[in-house]
Amino acid sequence: MKLVEILKKNYFLLVSTFFFIYIAFNFLDGERGLFSYLEKKELYNQKIQKKSNLTAELNDIEKKIFLLTENIDLDYLEILYREKFFYGKPNEKVYLNR
Repeated sequence: MKLVEILKKNYFLLVSTFFFIYIAFNFLDGERGLFSYLEKKELYNQKIQKKSNLTAELNDIEKKIFLLTENIDLDYLEILYREKFFYGKPNEKVYLNR
């Protein structure tokens, strides 16, 4: 009987404590919790970085395609020829960047 009396006296305290624990647990954990938010934020930043890299690569490829269309750019063809076949003129020094 003493336990029941103690529970009746501290009913509000017990309910408040369990409610606070429930709110704190759901705030930190779960699908919409703080930890999940931080993981999703990091994933979002990675996707933004990947998007910017792909956009830069796409612009580079579009530039190369533009140089190879109707009006043939002889300078660009020479650059491609030199890169692919390591070609140089007789008195020219060729340096490879890796």
